[in-house]
Amino acid sequence: MPPRAGKCRLALDPVGTPDDSDGVTARASRLRPARRRRARREVAPAWAEAARILGAFLLVALALRTFVVMPRSIPSESMMPALVPGDYVAVAKWPYGWSRFSPPLALPWPHGRLAGALPARGDVVVFRAPGGGGDYIKRVIGLPGDTVAMRAGRLVLDGRVVPRAATADFVLPLGRDEGCRGIALPPYGRIVAHGHATCRLPRFVETLPGGRRYAVIDQGWSMGDDMATVTVPAGRLFVLGDNRDLSEDSRFPVSAGGVGLVPAENVEGRAGHILFSTAAGLAGLRPSRVGRAAG
Repeated sequence: MPPRAGKCRLALDPVGTPDDSDGVTARASRLRPARRRRARREVAPAWAEAARILGAFLLVALALRTFVVMPRSIPSESMMPALVPGDYVAVAKWPYGWSRFSPPLALPWPHGRLAGALPARGDVVVFRAPGGGGDYIKRVIGLPGDTVAMRAGRLVLDGRVVPRAATADFVLPLGRDEGCRGIALPPYGRIVAHGHATCRLPRFVETLPGGRRYAVIDQGWSMGDDMATVTVPAGRLFVLGDNRDLSEDSRFPVSAGGVGLVPAENVEGRAGHILFSTAAGLAGLRPSRVGRAAG
């Protein structure tokens, strides 16, 4: 007796024919997990590649920030007229070598510098403030072995008064809501004329031994105008702000709000040129300041 067609079909084709709805459902259920696995395999390499690219970018940025250059914003008036609030300056990391303060966060490395060199008198440097403070920017005045004093607002270096000559007033355009922090009497301070506000301050040019020249602001008497002679010890630097009456610098100890004599290893780099400059109340950049040397 010939076999029944139904039994033969089921024995030879367990997954069913195209007309077998039960077989189609079973086959689709087996294919769905495979498709999901293939989709996961396609998505995973894309995420992994993005993570690798991002990681490489961050490593390059960290290396540049640590060893080559970093940007720094100027938050205060202490370095006027060279630098004003709102300036962004490029800080070169290689001129003095590298220390544990070169990365964004200080590392527990040994003290000292790799390929270290002292700044020159007159250099404008960024450094980590002693006592756990943040970053400061000041001008190097005294090197190890130098004696530094202040007499009635005049800088005395190695027993000699540093030459100083009056020059044109410093005038900075201000936004509507910007002030002019100072102690000078009129006609200095915040001046409004013809609907425009400016900050006008008395400016002088100092000349260090060796001929390095830079501008300073001296608005009158302040607590830092007189300071007894100090000798800069080995491994330390004496720094001043160019705005002499509004700067917390080496004239004041850390306990009094200053920075004291700064360890050379705390120096992070030398300020170069202004990248761009913005001001509250003014639209866009201060174009006239872009590209100026910080020192």
